[in-house]
Amino acid sequence: MTLATVGAGGHPAARVVLLKGIDGRGFTFYTNRDSRKGRDLAAHPHAALVFLWVELERQVRIEGTVDGVADAEADAYFASRPRLSRLSAWASPQSAPIADRRALEQRLEDADRRHPGERVPRPPNWGGYRVVPSLFEFWQGRESRLHDRIAYLRSGKRWRIVRLAP
Repeated sequence: MTLATVGAGGHPAARVVLLKGIDGRGFTFYTNRDSRKGRDLAAHPHAALVFLWVELERQVRIEGTVDGVADAEADAYFASRPRLSRLSAWASPQSAPIADRRALEQRLEDADRRHPGERVPRPPNWGGYRVVPSLFEFWQGRESRLHDRIAYLRSGKRWRIVRLAP
């Protein structure tokens, strides 16, 4: 999914992240909290998500507030990841400049030495976020360019449905 955030300076940023869960609480993903997206969400806990299916001419847009995932839930997901992915979470200063590829590989080797064996604990700066939706917009492309757009807007516990012009 594409995740869009706004940083402390008001500048938007969008990037593709891996959706790890959908339930009644929202849409969950995990990342380094010191990354740009983590810093953005700390400054402004609001985000937009986009799912696009070009071949079908369909898109779903979601906007909402962002909550942190509980440590126990983040621990459980982190433990389910492959060992190299867990070590990479320790090695990568995500979004920070690095000298070169070799420096990153050295950090991975260091993490491997610090955490021998299968047990690799979750880094303290790595965790999950949940986007709690307040808007869903469903878009269906049409050859005529009179696309269909239907929005669901949350007001308290109720949802209001509106049709939007293309």
